[in-house]
Amino acid sequence: MTIREYKKHIIDSLKTSASPQLDAEVLLCHFLNLNKTQLLMKQNEELPDGTKPQLNDAVARRASGLPIAYITGHKEFYGYDFIVSPAVLIPKPDTEILVELAVDVILSMMDARGENLLTVCDMCTGSGCIAIAVAKTLLEDERVPPEQLPKFTLADISEPALDIAQRNAEALLGQYGGLVKSRFNFVRTNLFDAISEAIKYDVILSNPPYIPHTMVDELLKDGRSEPRLALDGDITLTGDRALATDGSGKAADDGLEIIRNLIPQAQAHLAPRGTVLMETGEYNAEATAALAEDAGFNTEIHKDLEGQLRVVEMF
Repeated sequence: MTIREYKKHIIDSLKTSASPQLDAEVLLCHFLNLNKTQLLMKQNEELPDGTKPQLNDAVARRASGLPIAYITGHKEFYGYDFIVSPAVLIPKPDTEILVELAVDVILSMMDARGENLLTVCDMCTGSGCIAIAVAKTLLEDERVPPEQLPKFTLADISEPALDIAQRNAEALLGQYGGLVKSRFNFVRTNLFDAISEAIKYDVILSNPPYIPHTMVDELLKDGRSEPRLALDGDITLTGDRALATDGSGKAADDGLEIIRNLIPQAQAHLAPRGTVLMETGEYNAEATAALAEDAGFNTEIHKDLEGQLRVVEMF
């Protein structure tokens, strides 16, 4: 069987996918260790011996709903290749606006504060894609020498997620040596619970769980296998289903419970003249901004690449 013929087999097997042709190309490139140009050039060659069982298994997993990124173990985000596993959310293009905003805020602060090193916390870091993409972008900016790179704290409740974040930091920042590596600290914590209130950050970044509970139920029906822990915003600090705030005694279903806890905790850990950048759903960005304003913040809501309300800036 040629590569072209096997590609057609994959496409036929993945008719329920929204992008069967792209899925086929990604799987073939990954398991044959080819780029897209090489795949096109070799399409009339025989499928290499020994690769068909792996590909068959991968196609079956994709047909079950498992995302391509979990099958290949990689996902591009902000132009960088990140390691992913079912222990972390797959980085989404919508989150790239959070990286852009963070870089702009940090550069402005660096200009204003001279040689004093800034401190940045990425709360609910998951794969580490936000903090690492920010650091990588700063290091590629000629205005930012490595010795002026801010100190980053990457925090998450999940130990497996922190392991992925550490692997990504090593893979994407290892080339810069020990100086950059020393600027990264990884902390297992339930929001800021394990971080002393004496520690303040100039910038706090977060893409917390913010999806309403019943919406998570629907999302996970397709077999995507993303961690509920990183999706469900209606969970209390003790891990229970939150109750609605209207006094009805009903279960909460607005995706805001974690954000309700995160905002005051972030405020307690924010340095003077600091900024919080928090990703939310387009359906609860305005409610998040209202919660922040009730806590004493000024706010601005930023839209994502599709024009949806996405990031709430608090200052």
